[in-house]
Amino acid sequence: MKEKIVRAVAGIFVLLGIALGYFINKQWLWLDVFVGVNLFQSSITGFCPLEKILDAVGVASE
Repeated sequence: MKEKIVRAVAGIFVLLGIALGYFINKQWLWLDVFVGVNLFQSSITGFCPLEKILDAVGVASE
């Protein structure tokens, strides 16, 4: 369950950043950069801040 939540939240943030960048201000595209860099470092280090938050809340892994 936790992995699905992490992917869903990342996807929502990317789409939100694109929409805000298109309709509001191009500076919102930095949100997509942040999400991409976080996903990349997570694939290398295995550390994901959202997973730690979900652990603290009590969401179980699959």
